[in-house]
Amino acid sequence: MNRKELLLNEINRIPEPLIDEALDFIRFLKSKIKNKKQKDTAILSVTSLKKDWLKSEENKAWENL
Repeated sequence: MNRKELLLNEINRIPEPLIDEALDFIRFLKSKIKNKKQKDTAILSVTSLKKDWLKSEENKAWENL
């Protein structure tokens, strides 16, 4: 039995009062993954764009704003 099957087996045997809590926890875990991906994308963007931000042309373009 693989891990997903084990998890489904546990879910099928969970007491009714714990179902909402288990569902909340699963959604929390999924949101952690989504947030990490967004953070990783932001870090990559900064790394890529900072070379342009450090140019003197950029400073001049933003001087009068």
